[in-house]
Amino acid sequence: MIVGNRRNPSAVQADPAIVEALRALPAAILSDNMGGLVGTSNLRPFHRGGRMAGTAVTVRVRHGDNLVLHRALDYVRRGDVLVVDGGGVTDQAVTGKIMLTYLESIGAAGIVIDGAVRGADAIGQRDFPCFARGSTPRGPYKTGPGEINVPVSIDGMEVMPGDIVVGDGDGVVAFAQAAAPSLIERARAQAAKEEDGVRAIREGRWDRSWISPLEEKLGLK
Repeated sequence: MIVGNRRNPSAVQADPAIVEALRALPAAILSDNMGGLVGTSNLRPFHRGGRMAGTAVTVRVRHGDNLVLHRALDYVRRGDVLVVDGGGVTDQAVTGKIMLTYLESIGAAGIVIDGAVRGADAIGQRDFPCFARGSTPRGPYKTGPGEINVPVSIDGMEVMPGDIVVGDGDGVVAFAQAAAPSLIERARAQAAKEEDGVRAIREGRWDRSWISPLEEKLGLK
């Protein structure tokens, strides 16, 4: 992975009302409404629990190095999610409980790392959202270089500076701010439909009659 030394201003933040609406929607349903093709597969939450939503401040670090990550803290505002492209490397952590404590203190919405954290036991006792690929006791270098607010790849998912990032127990999704209003509308409709399905199961009226016709159509019956 080639890492430069660009430093770009943080993008305009998403409307707080839009962010709050997205925080209430499951990442899986949001992914479904983006063709089921958007979202991480190998990142997991390290925090105690709770949903995350906010505006992306992106960082690309050299494998196992967090110098630029410390500088990037100057670019993070209340409601932002710090999104770190560590190349998926987990043999050295690029952040841990100290940096997360600082992010929480300034009102950041969370952190996403395609790489490793350390201090996992302490992180797991807190509600501040932290999604990462893994953990290790091995700490980072501080030699640079690194880039701030550039396009990054997180577990194969492209994240642009200013994208909205949403995370829960299933993982993380990201998308452009412009896509949010229609995405919220579609996701709410699907969520309501799924709730109807849950009620139907409880009431003994779940309709599974569609399975046989589909099998016949696909030549499986």
